[in-house]
Amino acid sequence: MRVVVIIVAAGSGTRMKSEVNKHLLPLMGKPVIVRTLEAFQRCAAINSIVLVTSAENQAAYQALIAEHGLTKVERIVRGGETRQASAHNGLRATGDCDIVLLHDGARPLIGQREIEAVIRDAAEFGGAVVAVPAKDTTVRAREGFIETQLERSMLWQVQTPQGFKATVIREAYEAAARDGVQSTDDTGLVTRLGGAVKITPGSYANIKITTPEDLAMAQALLRETLER
Repeated sequence: MRVVVIIVAAGSGTRMKSEVNKHLLPLMGKPVIVRTLEAFQRCAAINSIVLVTSAENQAAYQALIAEHGLTKVERIVRGGETRQASAHNGLRATGDCDIVLLHDGARPLIGQREIEAVIRDAAEFGGAVVAVPAKDTTVRAREGFIETQLERSMLWQVQTPQGFKATVIREAYEAAARDGVQSTDDTGLVTRLGGAVKITPGSYANIKITTPEDLAMAQALLRETLER
């Protein structure tokens, strides 16, 4: 079974409020994107990595890949105007494979157990997504006022990686492009066609670095892991 992971790292990260792209910010001595790529480099189940980046960061990423010996990165492709367009560009570069994972470049703390589990679930059910149960009470609001409280026991916070049989995710992206459908999440493109997506239990440590507070939290979590 050949497994390819697409790492989407083409965003500008404006909420980080930094002159440096968030993927290139240091995280315990290594750039965020290197930490993310290393997680999949270490995983024996991953055969190849496709990295999606912006044109202005491509040279920097290529240098980091060489410096850190990230040999599984076989393709670097340009991103698009949206996250969906960037992922679609990456998908077109995956070549012949059985399972495709899609992962946010700004989630460097993904664990090996979660990567392997989502691959197994994707192979069995056609689609899978790493997620954690919602901790907080969640409501639906309208015009700034609570409309209804949602049942927390049924709510999950979706993370990445999200994994799919290659035929499933390619069909979903082609249908979305044909129908003019936009989604911020790969699972939404699959479920709109009636595809099944299994929840793979994840970790609350698998945070997405979006703000300075997230980076500080990632530093603390990684430090705790490295000191064990």
